[in-house]
Amino acid sequence: MATSERLSVRAHLQRGQVIPAHPLALTARRTLDERRQRALTHYYVDAGAGGIAVGVHTTQFAIRHPHHGLYRPVLELAAETARSVRAGADGPFALVAGAVGDTRQAAGEAEIAAALGYDVVLLSLGAMATASEAQLIQHCRAVADVLPLFGFYLQPAVGGRVLSYRFWREFAEIPSAWAIKIAPFNRYRTLDVVRAVADSGRDDLALYTGNDDTIVSDLLTAFPVQRGGRAGVRHIVGGLLGQWAVWTRTAVQLLERVRALRDAPLDASWLTEAAALTDANGAIFDAAHDFAGCIPGIHEVLRRQGLLQGTWCLDPTETLSAGQAEEIDRVCRQHPALGDDAFVAENGERWMGG
Repeated sequence: MATSERLSVRAHLQRGQVIPAHPLALTARRTLDERRQRALTHYYVDAGAGGIAVGVHTTQFAIRHPHHGLYRPVLELAAETARSVRAGADGPFALVAGAVGDTRQAAGEAEIAAALGYDVVLLSLGAMATASEAQLIQHCRAVADVLPLFGFYLQPAVGGRVLSYRFWREFAEIPSAWAIKIAPFNRYRTLDVVRAVADSGRDDLALYTGNDDTIVSDLLTAFPVQRGGRAGVRHIVGGLLGQWAVWTRTAVQLLERVRALRDAPLDASWLTEAAALTDANGAIFDAAHDFAGCIPGIHEVLRRQGLLQGTWCLDPTETLSAGQAEEIDRVCRQHPALGDDAFVAENGERWMGG
């Protein structure tokens, strides 16, 4: 990719975008359903998303297993589909590739992504549970030599680890770190990242929410920071979220509304909307069972809209939890404004190639 194109994507991320974490469409035999996989990508593009994240947790880490061998094919399919759908469109679209494992594996996955035209790598540190933070920074720098970094603070409940203010302060010193997905599901640790980036002076390092339990609050908050000894504020500008893999058109409209009033007084109704989205996420992500049904929950919403045929995962034991479908029923009834069913119904046949 040309340097000018990369700079354009970087500025695009700095502005703040809706970036859905792309699910994996499977047949009943648990093989890749290419037609529906393409339809999902088409949906995200038409919904107005500013990019997609592929090969991440929502895409299922098991795609890397030699038995499945789906990492490269799934990344390639998403990139090709996004480019085809957006042919002739104005403005950039961020292709974010997930990378996991030790340095050799993560750098290798970043090389695959770079060869496929991806812009940036979302780097998970979950596999390096025993590494020191200094070793983690070395790991990040090695992967950054291949592709720019989208840092990732993953909550410990689903495989992440606690990372200190000092870690994020040093991460911000990596020149090709473009963004950070803040997803510890913890307000204190979220503040650590915001403060570390502000203290680094990196105004060009974009902050994204991955806190699916507090999306609206993250986007609305003017976080108090120090800038050169003076009081200032820092904003989380967008989101890279599994929650935004569903109801994506509504998510885009939400971010547009936030941008429009960022420095204006807030109406208290925003707090109600924030609580509604957290309630819906609790059902979809299966918070009641420590997120065991997170991916099937996303699939279930997409299945109800006709975008997926079923909720199958590569791991046959990964299914909806007891009572989860009923909880999804409830939040859909209680918070209908969060959905984008009419948008999907109007366009779904076209996305399917019908």
